[in-house]
Amino acid sequence: MFNFFKITDNTFKESIREPIYFLMLLCAVVLIGHFPSMALFVFSEQLKLVVDSSMATSLLFGLFCAVLCASHTVSREMHNGTVLLLLSKPVYRWSFVLAKICGIVLASTLFTVICNLASYVSVYIAVDQFRMDMAAYFSFFGVIIAACVVGMIANFWRGSSFSAVSTAALAVFMPLFVVYCVLSRETPALSMRDLSAALILINLAVIAMSTLAVVFATRLDVVANLTLCSVFFFLGLISGYLFGRDTGSEIINFFFGILYAVLPNWQYFWLADAIAANRTIPVAYVLWAAGYVVFYVAICAMWAIAIFQNKEIAGDIRQ
Repeated sequence: MFNFFKITDNTFKESIREPIYFLMLLCAVVLIGHFPSMALFVFSEQLKLVVDSSMATSLLFGLFCAVLCASHTVSREMHNGTVLLLLSKPVYRWSFVLAKICGIVLASTLFTVICNLASYVSVYIAVDQFRMDMAAYFSFFGVIIAACVVGMIANFWRGSSFSAVSTAALAVFMPLFVVYCVLSRETPALSMRDLSAALILINLAVIAMSTLAVVFATRLDVVANLTLCSVFFFLGLISGYLFGRDTGSEIINFFFGILYAVLPNWQYFWLADAIAANRTIPVAYVLWAAGYVVFYVAICAMWAIAIFQNKEIAGDIRQ
């Protein structure tokens, strides 16, 4: 059990130390902060566009982050011999795979949580369709700059990872800035409770995709992994239309039913339309979606363990 937690901890730390991790996080947060200015003068649709764009950014960047983390901590370690050295110790293959899944899920969750906090701030900045809260807007980017400055100072004086320290600083500064906006800024014209539920569902979708990325990373490199995950993502968006309908043939319906069960239906996690229509998102729905993700993660974890059990690791090192 100690080895499991150590591998999980190392996987998480290795993921957030990667420069591409913070670069993607920085791009996502900056985009989310700019959405209120892009949605000005849209005739009472500013909040809707900001929410839609912020959720889409969190979901897509979370997908890329999950694939890159999985490829870095699984595929690359197989090629450079780290996995072979690790498995020569008292570490089981199933424990290694589960620890990698947990570490990457933690890194992806941190990524998505920071993006979700930025989405809260972006909603507070978008006061109405004709003006923005400019003080909050510039303060938001001041928080981002402050996190980067903290990372630079830590890197210069202590040799710490700029990416890891800056990410940690954002994880501390962003919640504090959200609290500041809640206490001192005008309340947005939408339900923050329902927005929170929608953002939680986006986080759950990224967790499912992170596990799927680890499954593919045990056999594929980063390009193939990203391609296959993108295909799964696209098919999952339209799985209800493609495979969830009656075709009139029992054989085809059975085949489509299998595909509909295998592919995650991402539409369950996309409730931006409900936010725009001011519809309440029930807590039971969020709990049902969480149960769906737990079941899907468990299936993917067993799948990853099964295909990694007979994996010839030494062959990857020689390539």
